[in-house]
Amino acid sequence: MSVAAVRPSLVPPPAGPAPRATAQPVCRHCGAGLIDDRMRASGFCCAGCSYVYRLVHENGLDGYYRIKDDVTTPADAAVFQPRDYTWLEVAQREAEAAPATRIPELLLDVQGISCAGCVWLIERVFQQVPGARDIVVNPQYGSMQLRWTRGEFSAADFARKLQAFGYLTGPAGEASGEPESRGLVKRIGLCAAFAMNVMLYSLPTYFGMESTFEWAGLFGLLNVVFGTLSLLVGGVYFLTRAVRALRERALHIDLPIAVGIVGAYLGSLYGWLANEEHFVYFDFVSTFILLMLVGRWAQVAAVERNRRRLLAQQPKPKLVRLADGRALPPEKIETGHTLLLAAGQTLPVEARLESESATFSLASINGEPEPRVFRAMQRVPSGALHVGRDGIRLVALQPWRESLLAQLLQPGDRPAERHVLLERIVRGYLIGIFVVAAGAGLGWWFFSGDALRTWSVVTAVLVVSCPCAVALAFPLTDEIATVALRRRGVFVRQADLWTKLSRVRKLVFDKTGTLTLETPVLQNPEALAALDADARAALHALVRDNPHPVSQCLLENLLALGPQPALAGDVVETTGYGVELGAWSLGRPGWRDAAAAAPGTVLARDGEVVARFEFKDSARPDARAELAALGRRGLGTYILSGDRSDKVGKLASELGLQAGHAHGDLSPSGKAAWLDAHGADHALMLGDGANDSLAFDRALCRGTPVIHRGVLEQKADFYYLGRGIGGLRALFEVDAIRRRTHLVVLVFSVLYNLAAVGLAVAGHMNPLVAAIMMPINSLSTLIIVTTGMRGCARGE
Repeated sequence: MSVAAVRPSLVPPPAGPAPRATAQPVCRHCGAGLIDDRMRASGFCCAGCSYVYRLVHENGLDGYYRIKDDVTTPADAAVFQPRDYTWLEVAQREAEAAPATRIPELLLDVQGISCAGCVWLIERVFQQVPGARDIVVNPQYGSMQLRWTRGEFSAADFARKLQAFGYLTGPAGEASGEPESRGLVKRIGLCAAFAMNVMLYSLPTYFGMESTFEWAGLFGLLNVVFGTLSLLVGGVYFLTRAVRALRERALHIDLPIAVGIVGAYLGSLYGWLANEEHFVYFDFVSTFILLMLVGRWAQVAAVERNRRRLLAQQPKPKLVRLADGRALPPEKIETGHTLLLAAGQTLPVEARLESESATFSLASINGEPEPRVFRAMQRVPSGALHVGRDGIRLVALQPWRESLLAQLLQPGDRPAERHVLLERIVRGYLIGIFVVAAGAGLGWWFFSGDALRTWSVVTAVLVVSCPCAVALAFPLTDEIATVALRRRGVFVRQADLWTKLSRVRKLVFDKTGTLTLETPVLQNPEALAALDADARAALHALVRDNPHPVSQCLLENLLALGPQPALAGDVVETTGYGVELGAWSLGRPGWRDAAAAAPGTVLARDGEVVARFEFKDSARPDARAELAALGRRGLGTYILSGDRSDKVGKLASELGLQAGHAHGDLSPSGKAAWLDAHGADHALMLGDGANDSLAFDRALCRGTPVIHRGVLEQKADFYYLGRGIGGLRALFEVDAIRRRTHLVVLVFSVLYNLAAVGLAVAGHMNPLVAAIMMPINSLSTLIIVTTGMRGCARGE
């Protein structure tokens, strides 16, 4: 069953609920902005969204549009591209090998879940599959648990159907422990209960309860118990992180938080033991811990949500079939193994072609957009994608461990970037507060000689100088910025991206698939629209299940129109020329027709030209304008490509870039070497294929516009979706707003601490005043953050 087999009929698209009115027209399916006239005329940002929109309505699932978020993930070219689900068939057989008394089940990862509407849609699609029993979709983990009836259900067919709706299925990622955000939610729940109890038993004291009251001792004991529980459940989170940072010789924001918590708790414990009420700040301790946990959860959850949108499994071919009938993982391939490669599969190792001929795409290796024909006995490089229709035979010339693909797919983990500015703030805070506390202690001891009063002042200084504004505001601004970017099609995967963005001085683009679109652009769609039903059915049969870029482009545009069922019969491919089915052919001009040799692809019947299709490797619609806007922000733009230098130079000229900023004929290691020689520590690298992997490892920041290949998205700091590159400008705009808000918060924090510490040094601070000032500080901080970050929501 192909992806194209799940198709709508040839009817006009239903009106459906209109998206929320905005200044810019948006896609009727995903809500992304429509950035050129062709998009605005169709109402969709891409053929994928048009196709899925029809499919949703044809299957009676239009309730999805009443549930979904305003902006969701676009249904890109992955909707149409054939994918290998052999691994899923094997997984289903293994699940069904269990005793017959057990219901077979599978846990799978899902890419593309973005809202409650997605969960609803996946559940309804599952219910339409024969043999389906029940499904549990977990949007927090990006996974689904399936159960089915033996002999009736096909997990691979369900995965293909989900793919047609824009969701990709993969093996469940390796367990890596509980997500940090989930652990924080548990801590927040417990600490909220503890804080409310502490406040409950502190209020009588604030309202004048005498220490001689019969229940005063019990209330004080309960305060100690719940304050201690807050420290053990929530405070330990910050204490352990602060100690870990100190071991790594780094000053983290958790250090001043930990100092505030420990100082306030120890002072409060002493006050309770010594029966000195003006030392007791347990309500402050518990509330402060709760607020810090909420701020940290907001920051962590936003990034984790973007990570969970992607499949966790790396896309190495799960099994490679051998001529002797075995199926091996790539890691087991050795020199001399005879490999059987199916259509759409990637060659894991360099090999010698045994079949008469075959067509491969090398775009992910060297950036060449046009597929290349290989003949018998020629060497085919590792990482080449077989874009022919028929299976082929090759002999491995190297083991997997020595292959280029293995090298390019090596994990690119690197330590998180240190926040230099924040470390300076933390250092200044710690030095300043300890100097003030020590100075206040010496002064009070010298002038009063009262040790108890002196210690009370020192404790008050440590308590009220807590970094609440910074510790709450910085994570909150990062979370608001991350959510705002998500609405504009940019998804932050690594929290330290914000730390690095201010150092970026140059943007380095790959060409094919990054500055240009993944597939060629059909220049005369009217030729496709003019085909009659028979021609559409024949064309559908000729291009479906064919990974060739031209076939993929035609399939996208054809399905967006709502094709007739495909013509029956076996398709025959002539490598390097085209495909044919009975009287119909699709291929080079002059191959099976009398057309004059010219650029393009010809659809013919009995040798008579029915239609000629023209294609172009086009830059993304908004590329020139967006690059100019980024240049005005002081960012230099460069192109590094494996494609021919003349083609790279031509694209640079079209985009208004300097000739010296475009470099072609670069190998993967050549791209990495260029970055090393030209300031990788100030570069943002944008790429889409395995050939960009080594350069990704060198660059300060990494981003990708392609997430269905599974190559770079796991290395990327962020990814952006849609047919334009406007998300890059949005990234820098939002970061500028974020940094401006941080500056205002810092100024406010300094002014607040001058006032609060001044009161403490003067001896006018007590637990009641601290309890009043803390919520005022927190609310003021929230107002500053929400006001300052409003520009993100408006897209300023």
